Amino acid sequence: MVSGLELGVIAVIVLILLILGAIWNGLVGKRNRVQDAWAQIDVQLKRRYDLIPNLIETVKGYMKYEKGTLTQITALRSSIVTGSVQDKAAANNMLSGALKSLFAVAENYPNLKADESYQNLQNELENTENKISFVRTSYNDYVLDYNNAIQQLPGVLVAGAFGFKRQDFFQAPPEAAEPVKVDLTSDDSDDAKPQGKASKAPKK
Repeated sequence: MVSGLELGVIAVIVLILLILGAIWNGLVGKRNRVQDAWAQIDVQLKRRYDLIPNLIETVKGYMKYEKGTLTQITALRSSIVTGSVQDKAAANNMLSGALKSLFAVAENYPNLKADESYQNLQNELENTENKISFVRTSYNDYVLDYNNAIQQLPGVLVAGAFGFKRQDFFQAPPEAAEPVKVDLTSDDSDDAKPQGKASKAPKK
């Protein structure tokens, strides 16, 4: 027969296994939420990636004097879908700045501002930027929750042994986090050359 002591030991082992299982399940759930939120960011980054060539094709016929800006945007485009979370965040931030510069310069090209394709692309890029900002906030919240869980008791007792690693935040400086501003005010002028100096992109 099984003695009372043996039953007690078995009960303790079962209790420990149940506790470890609960911790494991909790960490897996938090990690999955991080991965799901990241997938949503990735979708928007790829959407932005797909929109850039059409934007370049639309504006280059008007902005013959802005080849440097267009070249920079083209170079940054591929960086937003490759590399680590930190790499993609940095590339996304630089691309946001380059697009803001492009839209600011476009204010001096009345024909370009009135082009329907350009207007549509501005709207799509603005919507994509806003979605990136929104899902970035959710992603970072999930990362904070997950990182806390694997670094604090009781999660830390399981995390190291089973390969739960700290996740990086998708960070952006305040100015890069602002959505691209769109100005669709049309101009009756037919002059395709830039008029005056480019104004800075408006802020909130």
